[in-house]
Amino acid sequence: MSDYLNFSLEGKVALVTGASYGIGYAIASAFAKSGAKIVFCDIKQEFVDKGLASYTADGIDAKGYVCDVTNEAMVQDMVAKIEAEVGVIDILVNNAGIIKRIPMCDMTPEEFRAVIDVDLNAPFIVSKAVIPAMIKKGHGKIINICSMMSELGRETVSAYAAAKGGLKMLTRNICAEYGAYNIQCNGIGPGYIATPQTAPLREKQPDGSRHPFDQFICGRTPAGRWLQAEELTGPAVFLASDASNAVNGHVLYVDGGILAYIGKQP
Repeated sequence: MSDYLNFSLEGKVALVTGASYGIGYAIASAFAKSGAKIVFCDIKQEFVDKGLASYTADGIDAKGYVCDVTNEAMVQDMVAKIEAEVGVIDILVNNAGIIKRIPMCDMTPEEFRAVIDVDLNAPFIVSKAVIPAMIKKGHGKIINICSMMSELGRETVSAYAAAKGGLKMLTRNICAEYGAYNIQCNGIGPGYIATPQTAPLREKQPDGSRHPFDQFICGRTPAGRWLQAEELTGPAVFLASDASNAVNGHVLYVDGGILAYIGKQP
């Protein structure tokens, strides 16, 4: 098969950070179904155990590690273990992230730094740990989970928007520095995803009406609905596969069209 049409991940080793549940879990599961060997990490053993139970229930043989992705020594140690126990990492998805919804003037510098540390510094640290082996192997894929906040601002998310805007530029710079080594670094910018965490925002109100935020999101999305985490998996498999070898430094927004839409006239 031509590489231009090769969407298989057969035999590839894929590390997805923060993949015990949610978007990371959906992407890792899709990679497994496309033939990849899955390794993931989370910050606590209980999260890793929960993730392993879910992968096992879905028939996926995954390996989990406890790791604080903001700690370079822990990350380097984890990557060395993965290379020894599973193999050299072919695909990295920097998915782990946090958000603190606090008005900017109420946010402390410590709270701001905490978001930047997980959402921007960690992708730098983990990418830095895997790139040397990718160079030696002659190929590698890095996918950064960006956000619509890589392009837009919104009330109470100054730190998150700053981090995700920075992550977009880190994505482009990894492309610029390491594209010559056949390493492709791209981003995925999810729209509003229907998850257990967002379920309260989609619940009917006591009077039977839709939650105001639900109305807002559906009204701003040309698709007219919340997206499913599984809808990110096709783009993720594409960016992890040889079919995307000429795609580098790009952020693919999987947002149902929000960024292309000014919204309906009142």
